[in-house]
Formats: sequence, C-alpha cells, structure tokens
Amino acid sequence: MSNSAVDPSDSTTAGARSGREAWQARFDAAKASGRVRDADFTTLSGTELEPAYGPSPEVEAVDERMPRIGWPGAFPFTRGLYPTGYRGRTWTIRQFAGFGNAQQTNERYKMILARGGGGLSVAFDMPTLMGRDSDEEESLGEVGHCGVAIDSASDMDILFSDIDLSDVTTSMTISGPAVPVFCMYLVAAERQGVDLGKLNGTLQTDIFKEYIAQKEWIFPPEPHLRLIGDLMEYTSRDIPAYKPLSVSGYHIREAGATAGQELAFTLADGFGYVELGLSRGLDVDVFAPGLSFFFDSHLDFFEEIAKFRAARRIWARWVRDEYGATSEKAQWLRFHTQTAGVSLTAQQPLNNVVRTAVEALAAVLGGTNSLHTNALDETLALPSEQSAEVALRTQQVLMEETGVANVADPLGGSWFIEELTDKIEAQAEEIFDTIRAMGVQGREPDADGNIKHAIGPMTSGILRGIEDGWFQSEIAESAYQYQQALERREKKVVGVNCHTESVANELEILRVSHEVERDQVKVLGDRKAQRDAGRVLAALDHMVAVSKTDENMIPAMLDAVRAEATLGEICQVLRNEWGKHIEPPRF
Repeated sequence: MSNSAVDPSDSTTAGARSGREAWQARFDAAKASGRVRDADFTTLSGTELEPAYGPSPEVEAVDERMPRIGWPGAFPFTRGLYPTGYRGRTWTIRQFAGFGNAQQTNERYKMILARGGGGLSVAFDMPTLMGRDSDEEESLGEVGHCGVAIDSASDMDILFSDIDLSDVTTSMTISGPAVPVFCMYLVAAERQGVDLGKLNGTLQTDIFKEYIAQKEWIFPPEPHLRLIGDLMEYTSRDIPAYKPLSVSGYHIREAGATAGQELAFTLADGFGYVELGLSRGLDVDVFAPGLSFFFDSHLDFFEEIAKFRAARRIWARWVRDEYGATSEKAQWLRFHTQTAGVSLTAQQPLNNVVRTAVEALAAVLGGTNSLHTNALDETLALPSEQSAEVALRTQQVLMEETGVANVADPLGGSWFIEELTDKIEAQAEEIFDTIRAMGVQGREPDADGNIKHAIGPMTSGILRGIEDGWFQSEIAESAYQYQQALERREKKVVGVNCHTESVANELEILRVSHEVERDQVKVLGDRKAQRDAGRVLAALDHMVAVSKTDENMIPAMLDAVRAEATLGEICQVLRNEWGKHIEPPRF
C-alpha cells in the first residue's frame, strides 16, 4: 500500500458534514468544557479573529488538497492536533538547563520556574551522558562543564530539592544511560513521597540517533533496544502519563542533515520504536501516545514550518495504515522544539537573539507543543543567568505580544506553504523507501537459520544503515555541501562571511570552576564510603542476572539505585556483560 497520499474517503476528512462544520463542532465542545483560554483573541488594533480559517464548504468540496491539509484537530493533523490550536493551551516554555553540580542547577531551575518557565529540561554533563562517574579517569576535565553532573540518586535528590516532581513535567535529554538515570529520577520522586504513577515528563532514550549523529552510546544496538523495550513496558503499565521516548531529530540536524533528512531519519527512528513495541506484544494504541519527538528549528523560516506540518501528517498516516493504530492519540505526533544551536555564531553574538526569535516563531507557526530558545552566548559557554533570561523572554514576547497564539495554523492554505509541505513529505517518503529496502537486504539467515534484525522492516533497515555507516555518510555529505556553499558565499551568515564589521564588546560568560569537579569527586567518594557496599554488590549482581533472562530489568535496576549504586557502576557491569559498539569507518 502506498503511503504517499491520504485516503479521501476517510470518514475523518470527508462525509456528510464539511470539514469546517466538523471542526466547529469540536471547537464548540472544547469551549463548552472549559478547554479554551479566557484571553483576548483580537489583533493589536482590536479586530476580532476566528479560531481557525479555511475554505468555504463549497470550495472545500472541490479542493483536491483538502484531504492532505484538513482542519485543526482532524486527521491527518497537518494543521495541528487540537481544534482549539493555542487557544486551548499555549506551548510549554521548557528551557534546557544544567551546569556544574546538582545544587547549582537546582538554583537555575528555581529561577526559570519563578520567571514563567512551564517545565524543566535537564542538560547532563559529558561523563553522565557517557555513563561514567565523575571520579573516573575518562571524566577528567569534563565534570559539570556541558551540563549537570549526576552520579547517583543522591545527586538527583539535590537536583530537584524543593521542586515538587508531582507538580512539574520534567524532560531529561539523555539516551545511552537513560534507563539508569530514569531510575534515579524515580527514586528521587519516591524519597519526596510522590506517587510514581502520577509522574509526567519525557525521557529522551533515543539510541538510534546516537549511532546516527550524536555518538553517545554505551552498548551495541541490541542491548540498548532491550532496555528501551523494558522501559516502554514498565511506563506503559505503571506510569501511563510519562513519555519514555523522545525521538530526536535535533542532533541529526545539528550534525549537518538537511531538513528533509532530519524529518525522514527521525520519523524512521520513531517507526522503529513502534515496531519494537509491537514485537513486545504491546498495544500500539496504548504505547504510541508515550512516544514524543524533538525537532530542530533552523533559519529557513518557511521550510521549518513545512517540516513540522509534514511530520504530523506522515506520522498519523503511517501509524494508522502501517501499524494499525485506531485512536487519535496514538496517531498524534507531539513534539518539542529547540532553536538551532548550530545557527548561532561566536562572531557578533548579539545577532543570535534575532536568529533565535525567528526560529522560535517558525516552531510556533508549525505548531510545536513545547519550546526551548537558545541563549545568545551558547557558542562561547553555557548560558549566563542574564542570557538565559533573554532566551526565556523571547518566548514570552512571542506568546504575549505578537498574536501568534490566536489562530490555529495561520499559514494553512498558503500556496507556498502547502507546496513546500508536500515537497518535504515526498523527500521523506523517498528516504523511507531506501531505509526499508536496506532492512530487507539485511535480513539474511545466519548459520543457525535465524533471521537477523527481525523486529520489523524499518527497524532492520535502521540497524543495517548504522552497521554500514550509511546514515553517517549521508549526513556528512550534506554538511560538506553546505560548508562549500558558505565558503563560496552562496549562503550567507551575517557577521561570518558578510557584514563582518562590528562595534560589539566582548560578552561576560558563565565559567564553571574546576572546583566543581574536585568537590563532586570528594562528595562521591564520601558517599561510596558511607553506603552498604555489600548491598550495592548484591543489587548489581542481581541486575546482571536479570539481564541474562527475558525478565524486565527496571525493577532490578531500581533496587541497585536505591542502594546508591552509581551510574558508572551500573553501566560498567552491563558493559562487561554486553560489550561495546565500535562505529564502522566510512567517508
């Protein structure tokens, strides 16, 4: 079956009533139930605005584009997931933050929440991202410098001290050691007395994009997928509001991918995780709503808007037609956006405020569910408190002053936007065909007659592409082509290859003292000396024993974390059991 078009006969996009009438009924129902904000939905000059705009019923009936475009809140959700748009609920302001030790980051979180942040997003330092303790040789010089250092559940306690985890959604951007870090988060919540079943937030966990772009894996792919499958089972059963996977295109784009590659590689990864869930016997209508997405918003304003709209449409159609999802929530692509870090420049850094504002506006017009805006000094250091406030205020100006939250999908129906949305969708579909073809090629029987990578055609294609270095090669070529265009000045970057004169003074930047590392290592040593070493060893041994079975590993890992086993200890015993992954060289 072709995935290139929406079935016009689908009852959600055609029928006795026009799309406009169906949308109006859903909007009215939402308003009657109190799901529309009490706000001023007029222009700055006082003109009344409708919640959404579209063709008249007569035009809609003959416009062949309508099955692909639809109305807000209706399949295929090109125009957004909700009939109310942002009139129902604005996007969540979720600023990514983390530096130094847990206490320093806790203070920054309290500042963000006090000044209007709607949720937390944890940035971890490099040792934590690689599953290393702060006192390991490999961690020297890196502790607390690109995020917060987390070695054990005690650090997580401090990180969220005086922040009620039952009352705030928390995103954690970590993939390789995501599962043990998540267990530390759960233990910190337990120690607060929180009902774990009511926790809400997002864990990145997306190991595919690590092999494809960011390179922060710990084990070979199959053990990582085993842990992810265990996590999906555990959260689906015990923490239903929590999203165990945030499928990330951000790092793929930052590595040099085009918008079309970012879209295709990210959604392909998402389809792979759907196939993983199905292979575990999970109900797609139950677990698919726990998958969220994380996209980059770059500087080509209209291309980014088209990318976000195409993403919703592709996901809805594939999850319904390929994987059998029948519920709307399973078909929804909910996503967080971060403005493009790679677009920021060290030269004339004040220009970065403008770049970030444009990228944030594209994300909002594309219908993002939550948003992080980068700080102007991030090419030089972690954000200072002042630059972090400017980044936060950028979102608040968009939300409160510009009127962009008044109308759902205000660019919907634009000839340019709809054509660009169709084109980027077609680019993605072509890449999906290539990946699935690699999967078929990669499923030869081994010596025992078993089929390798038999989870599903998209998953097996992704694994084959990782093993062969195909993804890395495709991104490298795109990055090279863009760099060549910059050097030929076919593409312009203000302050870098054009308009380079400046009167700006040097910025004062945040510097993380090396005292942070010394203090973190000392505290970690004291904790190790004070804990029950026998209990830790027994818990780690039990976790390894469980890893040799088909039993879910989350309960055993939680026991290790409760015993104050460190992140490095947990990851090392599993490295000993599962081995390491070495990326194939390919240029």
